[in-house]
Amino acid sequence: MIEIEAAGAVQVLTLSSGRVNAQDVELLKELTDALGELQHSGAGALVITGAGRAFSAGVDLNRVVDGGTDYTDRLIPALSEAFEAMFCYPGPTVAAINGAAIAGGCVLACACDRRLISPEAQIGASEVRVGVPFPVAALEVMRYACGDRAEDVLLGGRVYRGDEAIANGLVHRVVADDLVGAAVAEAADLGGIPADAYRHTKVQLRAPALARMREGALVDSEVTQLWGAEETQRRIAAYVESLKRR
Repeated sequence: MIEIEAAGAVQVLTLSSGRVNAQDVELLKELTDALGELQHSGAGALVITGAGRAFSAGVDLNRVVDGGTDYTDRLIPALSEAFEAMFCYPGPTVAAINGAAIAGGCVLACACDRRLISPEAQIGASEVRVGVPFPVAALEVMRYACGDRAEDVLLGGRVYRGDEAIANGLVHRVVADDLVGAAVAEAADLGGIPADAYRHTKVQLRAPALARMREGALVDSEVTQLWGAEETQRRIAAYVESLKRR
């Protein structure tokens, strides 16, 4: 589900799971483990992208509906761990958003230092539209990325393209040709910065958000309960059915 290839000094991590690289417990755990292994091996700059036509369309909602509370009790911690692992990766990280980056896919991209997007790709944190709350790690990633646009992005639940995505803090640049190549070049440039200086500056910048993440156990307990609640499950099931009719 995770493929890693070297492009010079840059590691390119590709999500490859089903048609839209939907996030389930297994993919999230594999991603968290892969990021940990890259960090411990001293790997530097990292590009993350998606196989096929999507970056990641977010949480696999069919698994949520089929698995019920037993599944959501595992899913919320897995989401938080993966988002935090990406957010805290010490080297430069660049998201090459080749297609839909929706909900959890948007959060994963926004956990990267830099975000490049293809012209037709959509990105947005649509959780409220589905009817589910954000784990603390997800919300803090989005707050950090979007700054004073975070409230509009998170409470509106819209999806964006191109310049509108840039204006709302979701991405930095639109790339029409060779998106992954452009992301690798940007990661390589950032990778040329002395690693200790980059890491330490990144830690300082993200420390307040990380502190809130690690103090959010009580909130995440409530989030987990809400995801597993019968009413939420009905809303998710209805949302999944609505997607089938589109």
